[in-house]
Amino acid sequence: MNDTLKTIFSRKSVREYQEKPVSEEKLMMLVRAGMAAPTAVDRRPWDFIAITDKAVLRKLADALPYAKMARQAAAAIVVTGDLKRQFGGEGASYWMLDCSAATENILLAAESLGLGAVWTSVFPEKDRMAAVRKILGIPGHVVPLNLIPLGVPAGAVQAKDKFDAGQIHRDRW
Repeated sequence: MNDTLKTIFSRKSVREYQEKPVSEEKLMMLVRAGMAAPTAVDRRPWDFIAITDKAVLRKLADALPYAKMARQAAAAIVVTGDLKRQFGGEGASYWMLDCSAATENILLAAESLGLGAVWTSVFPEKDRMAAVRKILGIPGHVVPLNLIPLGVPAGAVQAKDKFDAGQIHRDRW
């Protein structure tokens, strides 16, 4: 198995972190990995908010019901989609696809760098989107998709084998 496949199959959701910082170099490498994702008509409707301020991480943890681990994370990245920059204009939904691909790249890059990370949803919950917009000053035409808390894993977390042959169809349903 090559290194890329090893990283894919090793990726897991990490929710507990050591009290060690994430270097600026690694944080920017994660964002760079996000920006390497494919997008519809190469529109790149994303923006990324890299967060290391502990006060901001605490506010986000308090505001988001499934992101309590952000309180102990060394850093986090919020992936956002700009409705004005996406393919198809403001009424389209391509930003979700593009930003989801960017998110997966970030999660895989975190795994490859020895970091733990977890995707916590912001979109489509209106109250969560409003809270994140307020805390981070995000304009109305930009939608926060998720918050990715990250850091050095506090313990061993095993990746799940999610392969299910019953979900494979050949040539037709």
